[in-house]
Amino acid sequence: MQTALKKYKSIVFDCDGVVLDSNIVKTEAYFRTAKNLGATDEQAQALVDYHVKLGGVSRYHKFDYYLHEILHQPVTDDAIQALLDGFARELEVSLMECDIAECLLELRDATPHANWMIVSGGDQQELRSLFAKRNLAHFFDGGIFGSPDNKDTVLAREKANGNLKLPALFIGDSKYDFEAAKRANLDFVFLSGWTEVHNWETYCTDNNIVVFDTIKQLC
Repeated sequence: MQTALKKYKSIVFDCDGVVLDSNIVKTEAYFRTAKNLGATDEQAQALVDYHVKLGGVSRYHKFDYYLHEILHQPVTDDAIQALLDGFARELEVSLMECDIAECLLELRDATPHANWMIVSGGDQQELRSLFAKRNLAHFFDGGIFGSPDNKDTVLAREKANGNLKLPALFIGDSKYDFEAAKRANLDFVFLSGWTEVHNWETYCTDNNIVVFDTIKQLC
């Protein structure tokens, strides 16, 4: 795979389930956030189910859906902010402790010609702070990007300003990652090791997607 990687001018990484083993951390955080703000177990699980279904999509969208479709409450700035703040508190410690993908340094050394970037559904400021604290930011010389902008917006913007250069590769673990990569004309690799996509085998087969277990296999 290293030989194939040499053709790419840019490599885009999702964060959760790709660079960090953080999918389960965030899934649990959604449940606790809802419960802490008065949800029933059923309401909290409905939020979790929607989160898993829309892997890779911004928390802003998920909380909007939660308020409107699950709680049947007005979607106000204050209500969204309360959920965002509670979610951030839940993640503050756990994201510092989850595993980092093996062989990230080796892959960076194997692709010195390519600029790397993170394009995630996670909060952008949270991501940048986390990657700095965990000594990962220097790998991603193309930048670290996240919500409230969605992945389609980020990819289109970075292509337009010349930061994301083609040919480019997107490494992700969700259906949305693949769909966003396809819309942006990026090649795509699916990582299955930490994914929460329940039917990923069928999905990847049906869409002729290249699959690896982890970043380590790319090395």
